[in-house]
Amino acid sequence: MSASENRWGDLRARLISAVVMILVAAVGIWLGGMVFTVLVAALTGLMLWELGSMTRLAKAPPHDRSALVVAGLGVLCLAFALASPLMIGASALLVPALALALTQRRDRGLAALWAAGTMIAGFGLVTLRSEVGMAAIVWIVLVVVISDVMGYFAGRVLGGPKFWPAISPKKTWSGTVAGWVGAALVGGVFWASGMAPFGIILLSALVSFAGQMGDIAESWIKRRTGVKDSSDLIPGHGGFLDRFDAMTGAVVLVMLLSLLMPLPFPVGG
Repeated sequence: MSASENRWGDLRARLISAVVMILVAAVGIWLGGMVFTVLVAALTGLMLWELGSMTRLAKAPPHDRSALVVAGLGVLCLAFALASPLMIGASALLVPALALALTQRRDRGLAALWAAGTMIAGFGLVTLRSEVGMAAIVWIVLVVVISDVMGYFAGRVLGGPKFWPAISPKKTWSGTVAGWVGAALVGGVFWASGMAPFGIILLSALVSFAGQMGDIAESWIKRRTGVKDSSDLIPGHGGFLDRFDAMTGAVVLVMLLSLLMPLPFPVGG
């Protein structure tokens, strides 16, 4: 296989999987309500299961079900948090992280931090859809997707110096910057259409950077636990953690910033 064929060898599988995920996500985002909530809860549970499986001890017995327990706990806690007052619900979001921190596994601290981020992201997606509207979800999804796509192609076409080779050897500076540009363009479209204030452009670039950091953080966990993909559930993409790591970082940043200041969210839907 030539270098060129190897460079694009996974593109077909990635595209097919991406189309399926986009269709499922589009239906969930459009319908909102319980459909979107169930979709996000299922995604949260799958990501927690992958995290628990990745960090389980090598000597763990074959019948170890701790990853499934953490996943189920995450779904239940997310449902409780969404149905409870904010402060009580916020504490429930940390329960899966505490469960991982208190069980014997590799890199318990990292696992707990990522579990907390996963729960916050799940809570944030449902909250944004219900309280801000569909346009806010469409915006954040487009920012993450366009940033990832532009980074993917720019990194492979332009190449160049690596962004953080010790943790994510494939990520280049050209791809990273292309992701920021793509995200800013997404924000520019929302501003030009009158759906959001001018600040959406800067916010989009910041959200893109947070998504890239989420990607790098997940790569760090995989490198430390010695796995290539979080699972093989999505052809061409690995697992749900591999695919939604950037979304996790992006939504966590949005939720944290929203606690500090009003954000220029797109409105509609």
